[in-house]
Amino acid sequence: MKALLQHVDYIKFEVTKETKLAQKLSDTEKKGEMKECLLYRIAAEKEDNGHEDAVVKLAVADIKDVLGQIKCKRVFLYPYVHLLAGSEPSAPHTAIKIMDLIEGQLKKDGIEIGRAPFGWYKKFELSCKGHPLSELSRVIRAGVQERPKATKLVKQTTRIDKEKLSENDHRILGPQLGLFNFQEVAPGAVFYHNKGVHIRNKLIDTLRNVQLKRGYVEINTPILMDRSLWEVSGHWDNYRDLMFTTKVEDRDFAIKPMNCPGAILFYKSSHRSYRELPLRVGEFGLVSRNELSGVLAGLFRMRTFTQDDAHIFVTQEQIEAEIMEVVDIVKAIYGMFGFEYRVELSTRPEKSIGSDEEWKAAEGALEKALKKLKMKYEIKKGEGAFYGPKIDFHIKDSLGRNWQLATIQVDFQQPQRFDLKYTDSDGKEKRPVIVHRVIYGSIDRFMGIITEHYKGAFPLWLSPVQVSVLTMTDKNVKYAEKVKKSLEEAGLRAVEDFGNHTIDYKVRNAETQKIPYILVCGDKEEEKKTIAVRNHKDGKVKYGVKLEDFAKQAQKEIGEKK
Repeated sequence: MKALLQHVDYIKFEVTKETKLAQKLSDTEKKGEMKECLLYRIAAEKEDNGHEDAVVKLAVADIKDVLGQIKCKRVFLYPYVHLLAGSEPSAPHTAIKIMDLIEGQLKKDGIEIGRAPFGWYKKFELSCKGHPLSELSRVIRAGVQERPKATKLVKQTTRIDKEKLSENDHRILGPQLGLFNFQEVAPGAVFYHNKGVHIRNKLIDTLRNVQLKRGYVEINTPILMDRSLWEVSGHWDNYRDLMFTTKVEDRDFAIKPMNCPGAILFYKSSHRSYRELPLRVGEFGLVSRNELSGVLAGLFRMRTFTQDDAHIFVTQEQIEAEIMEVVDIVKAIYGMFGFEYRVELSTRPEKSIGSDEEWKAAEGALEKALKKLKMKYEIKKGEGAFYGPKIDFHIKDSLGRNWQLATIQVDFQQPQRFDLKYTDSDGKEKRPVIVHRVIYGSIDRFMGIITEHYKGAFPLWLSPVQVSVLTMTDKNVKYAEKVKKSLEEAGLRAVEDFGNHTIDYKVRNAETQKIPYILVCGDKEEEKKTIAVRNHKDGKVKYGVKLEDFAKQAQKEIGEKK
């Protein structure tokens, strides 16, 4: 059996169509909702036939363990065959029996149960929490616990069912615009093309420049590190199911699922003084997590991706000021994309580490920072990480969807685990606090979000191709070449289409590629040394535009990031 566990604010579902395996339902059973619960998505496998009791025993023990960690007493059972990529489903009666047994055993322990019906197509909506235990995947076997084995590859390019996706889905737009694609040889990863690399690098360089101006140092740490490091950090015991591990010369290694330990080793690489704090350490680090194939979703859910992590080492007295500094970065970056956002402050959960004084100081610092910045925020009581409180930023894109992106988290645990110290002004050794921070979150996920946000029509500053220069006829080629060269000298990214196709064909082709500006060079333009400019945003054409005027306007637009 495979399972995906998600700690959610709510889960709603409504059936849409029955299959031949559908359970009979009353009208009230055709939709449902549960708030503040553990969503347990189940996919029973062929191997579970005849071993239902053993599988259920393991599943129930696992559910109860997770419930204890997240302090929750509600479970919503949801049949989800999509987790089974690479394996065969069980007989229908086996799947239903497993769900019945899990429900019955949990109810005996006083746990409130919700359940979605088996054998129906359903639409659903959920809001997943953002703490480290909010999403966990499991493979449960009677007698043996193991990850699913790799299946034989039968295709090179991942086939996408376009009928189930909107035309603005990044999995459609990416290949269509030459940005990226997905291959079966690397499930859960992305192959960036040159245009996609340009946008990705622009995102990274934009944040990098902001960080450098604010005193950040940038590091790069190994992706493969010894088991001993992950034991100290706690990942080996608490996160190993989602880690890729290997053995080299009888030593256990893991590909890093998070960048935190690498930044901490950088801090420990030399003796630190209070004069160095706050020490702002940034890393655009590649991380990998062994997600089940059934939950992978383009750039939105991957096995390997790049995080824009920063770890800021501070004294307790510096927390408030540093939070304000980070919030300022969030506002600056999100302002470039026109994102609206809301803010949540998550406080101490029941299960936590650190003293009451530390938590009170940290929560107070976060709240004071938000109040000083006059930001509206919602308090989420008890939803902080076990090692410290946090602030989450939820953006709204042009399609009206909400995304949890930036996070600012205060951490007491890792400084203790790694015995971090600095020498204070009185000569005594003290322990720093770590502020974990991401702005984009995953660079790759953010790339998917903005691809859909802009519907592939990126703003001029971000667009991999900014201008397409077209000719009316062959007679205009020499003039058009001079125009293109002048644009490139002005720092603009230009392409040409001087072929024998009609001008309407050339314009349609450039429009399909969503190029911001199309410049047409015909006899009139060549005679008057001007250009005709077509703007992709509104489709309007301006005639008789001087090339130098267009270049200046474009440079201004790029500088203002419009």
